[in-house]
Amino acid sequence: MTAREDIATVAGQLAELTRTVEEMASQLAAVSARADSQQERADTQHERTEIQQERIDLAARELTEVSDRLQAAANALRASV
Repeated sequence: MTAREDIATVAGQLAELTRTVEEMASQLAAVSARADSQQERADTQHERTEIQQERIDLAARELTEVSDRLQAAANALRASV
Protein backbone atom coordinates (compact mmCIF):
# COMPACT_ATOMS: atom_id res chain seq x y z
CA MET A 1 0.00 0.00 0.00
CA THR A 2 1.38 3.38 -0.96
CA ALA A 3 1.45 6.44 1.20
CA ARG A 4 -1.22 7.98 -1.01
CA GLU A 5 -3.48 4.95 -0.48
CA ASP A 6 -2.83 5.09 3.27
CA ILE A 7 -3.79 8.76 3.32
CA ALA A 8 -6.94 8.03 1.31
CA THR A 9 -7.88 5.19 3.68
CA VAL A 10 -7.30 7.34 6.76
CA ALA A 11 -9.23 10.21 5.18
CA GLY A 12 -12.17 7.88 4.49
CA GLN A 13 -12.08 6.57 8.04
CA LEU A 14 -11.91 10.11 9.37
CA ALA A 15 -14.89 11.14 7.24
CA GLU A 16 -16.90 8.15 8.53
CA LEU A 17 -15.88 8.93 12.10
CA THR A 18 -16.95 12.56 11.61
CA ARG A 19 -20.38 11.43 10.31
CA THR A 20 -20.76 9.06 13.25
CA VAL A 21 -19.86 11.78 15.75
CA GLU A 22 -22.28 14.22 14.09
CA GLU A 23 -25.05 11.60 14.25
CA MET A 24 -24.30 10.90 17.90
CA ALA A 25 -24.32 14.64 18.66
CA SER A 26 -27.71 14.92 16.99
CA GLN A 27 -29.06 11.99 18.98
CA LEU A 28 -27.64 13.45 22.18
CA ALA A 29 -29.31 16.79 21.45
CA ALA A 30 -32.64 15.03 20.92
CA VAL A 31 -32.28 13.07 24.17
CA SER A 32 -31.35 16.26 25.99
CA ALA A 33 -34.40 18.07 24.58
CA ARG A 34 -36.67 15.21 25.67
CA ALA A 35 -35.12 15.21 29.13
CA ASP A 36 -35.66 18.97 29.42
CA SER A 37 -39.27 18.57 28.35
CA GLN A 38 -39.84 15.77 30.85
CA GLN A 39 -38.25 17.85 33.61
CA GLU A 40 -40.54 20.77 32.78
CA ARG A 41 -43.57 18.45 32.97
CA ALA A 42 -42.34 17.05 36.28
CA ASP A 43 -41.83 20.55 37.66
CA THR A 44 -45.32 21.59 36.56
CA GLN A 45 -46.82 18.46 38.13
CA HIS A 46 -44.93 19.14 41.35
CA GLU A 47 -46.28 22.69 41.46
CA ARG A 48 -49.81 21.39 40.89
CA THR A 49 -49.35 18.84 43.64
CA GLU A 50 -48.17 21.54 46.05
CA ILE A 51 -51.17 23.73 45.21
CA GLN A 52 -53.53 20.80 45.71
CA GLN A 53 -51.90 19.99 49.05
CA GLU A 54 -52.29 23.61 50.15
CA ARG A 55 -55.99 23.47 49.24
CA ILE A 56 -56.40 20.18 51.10
CA ASP A 57 -54.69 21.63 54.17
CA LEU A 58 -56.90 24.72 54.04
CA ALA A 59 -60.05 22.61 53.66
CA ALA A 60 -58.96 20.44 56.59
CA ARG A 61 -58.44 23.52 58.80
CA GLU A 62 -61.80 24.93 57.78
CA LEU A 63 -63.46 21.57 58.45
CA THR A 64 -61.84 21.47 61.89
CA GLU A 65 -63.14 24.96 62.63
CA VAL A 66 -66.66 24.03 61.52
CA SER A 67 -66.50 20.84 63.57
CA ASP A 68 -65.38 22.81 66.63
CA ARG A 69 -68.25 25.29 66.17
CA LEU A 70 -70.76 22.47 65.74
CA GLN A 71 -69.45 20.77 68.86
CA ALA A 72 -69.71 24.01 70.82
CA ALA A 73 -73.29 24.50 69.54
CA ALA A 74 -74.18 20.94 70.50
CA ASN A 75 -72.70 21.46 73.97
CA ALA A 76 -74.62 24.72 74.38
CA LEU A 77 -77.83 23.03 73.26
CA ARG A 78 -77.33 20.19 75.76
CA ALA A 79 -76.65 22.69 78.54
CA SER A 80 -79.81 24.61 77.76
CA VAL A 81 -82.05 21.53 77.87
